[in-house]
Amino acid sequence: MEGNTKAYPMLAALLFDLDGTLADTDPLHFQAWQELLGEFGMTIDRAFYRARVSGRINPDIVKELLPALSPEQSHRFIERKEGRFRELATGLEPLAGALDVLDWAKGLGLKYALVSNAPGGNARFMLKALKLETAFATTVLGEEVAAGKPDPTPYRVALERLGVSASQSLAFEDSPSGVRSAVGAGIPTVGIATTHPPENLIELGAKLVIPSFDDPRLWVLLRSSTRSLEN
Repeated sequence: MEGNTKAYPMLAALLFDLDGTLADTDPLHFQAWQELLGEFGMTIDRAFYRARVSGRINPDIVKELLPALSPEQSHRFIERKEGRFRELATGLEPLAGALDVLDWAKGLGLKYALVSNAPGGNARFMLKALKLETAFATTVLGEEVAAGKPDPTPYRVALERLGVSASQSLAFEDSPSGVRSAVGAGIPTVGIATTHPPENLIELGAKLVIPSFDDPRLWVLLRSSTRSLEN
């Protein structure tokens, strides 16, 4: 069983990852990394990408995979890689059911935030492409805080900015890095199985793993955790 739908304390806030969660962007990131690393004679497959790249912040990835690059060269490489991603990312669509969850949360007066390791330029690009550029009043990016995912810091900052406790919140994450970050902050976490096997996310602490936001099990969980707000 891929998690359970046990109700949590009264829900006050939803926290969303971006890449792989609100939109299935990993195939595009994989292609961009594959092309750019190929220039350095590196050949990567999907297993390598999932284990060494997915969900991590760019400076850490480049430092590990291309340690000979100077800081300036690393910065240029990252800029080129993200530029290539944006070239590929035409026609982005929200993951099934994502907009319904956001509309539902807004209708109940729940708080919500975006918590992402995406570079600022990519985050703005994706939100605009998804027509969500004004959806999140609170945004926490890994590059703007003391440490990115898998460190819990981005989620702890989000909780502080929203003024809610971890037990009143629910996070949505697709990567091991993201699940570690949210769970490390004490937040009940729903895994989105767009990029990694469900069992991997369960092992890391996800309470429920679903293929998309229109999964009936998610709605059971959401409604059981906000029943008094809906009455």
